[in-house]
Amino acid sequence: MADPFADIPIFQVSPFPSSFLAAVDISFPSVDRPFGIYLWPIFRYLVFAIIGYDIETFEYKYNSDVPFSSVPSVVEAIAAYYIIIFGGRWLLTKVRPIRMTWLFRLHNLILTLLSGILLLLLVEQVLPVIIRNGVFYSICSPNSWTQKTELIYYLNYLTKYYELLDTVFMVFRKRPLTFLHTYHHGATAVLCFSQLNGRTPVSYVPISLNLAVHVVMYFYYFLSSCGYRPWWKTWVTRFQIIQFIIDLGFVYFASYTTLIVSCNFNMPNMGACAGRGFAAVYGCLILSSYLVLFISFYIKSYVVPAAARKSKAKALEKQRRESMSGSESTAAATTGASHGTTATKTKKTRRA
Repeated sequence: MADPFADIPIFQVSPFPSSFLAAVDISFPSVDRPFGIYLWPIFRYLVFAIIGYDIETFEYKYNSDVPFSSVPSVVEAIAAYYIIIFGGRWLLTKVRPIRMTWLFRLHNLILTLLSGILLLLLVEQVLPVIIRNGVFYSICSPNSWTQKTELIYYLNYLTKYYELLDTVFMVFRKRPLTFLHTYHHGATAVLCFSQLNGRTPVSYVPISLNLAVHVVMYFYYFLSSCGYRPWWKTWVTRFQIIQFIIDLGFVYFASYTTLIVSCNFNMPNMGACAGRGFAAVYGCLILSSYLVLFISFYIKSYVVPAAARKSKAKALEKQRRESMSGSESTAAATTGASHGTTATKTKKTRRA
């Protein structure tokens, strides 16, 4: 039987564009050009113009000279994060909140733009694969892991370290540090590290959804820091919960069908998926914990207060109605007594 995952070049370096105009390739939207303009050559040219590095020569390898590519470097970074935020909170106990409004706005705007750029680049690479080969191929074939997607995954991984500044701003602004926030930020960096080393093609699903959510979330934070409170605040958390549900659907499926094949179980499956076992296990555990924690946060932050407000409103309405009913009864009694007094006086007058 022919291999359903036909071999294709993975690390193929294309000719470098001679100028910015040469990098701009505009056409009608198609399978290979979902946006009508090919974004990758433009991104490649701009990166080279800014830092002098050709991104198509990038290759991620464990424990290499690539930043944060080894376990010790990741452990050191995450440990430093927790020491800084909890130590900083203790040191700033008696200090008034430091707002840093403009830096906070810039931080959120940068993350909004970074997330949007990486999302567009990833969709441009993945969508043609899905259309031409199907969803299963895109999440399970080793050929879905290309040099371009690997670079995008790595850049997304680096943003997780930059996002740790979220908590630093919270420390300076004297905001409470919740378990969900501190756990989520540290664990996500490790999650991305595990998937890079596990080379799991299904990674594009949680990464693309996470980037989309972050565009919405950090743009909301940016608007809030500018004094505008969008009505869709609750939808930020809802989008995150929806994201984790979809993530787990894909990740559990890929893990299940691979496990069935690996263990030779006589159960329905679609074949093994590329990637390493440790990455699948860690991904399932972390994403499952995120779903539980975010649902708990949503219930505590929005459902319970809404129910309390509704209950309070009902109690006030009941009290208002009882008050009105009591007033009407009093008025009726007063009117009756008044009529009775008048009638008595009339009878006395007639007798006289």
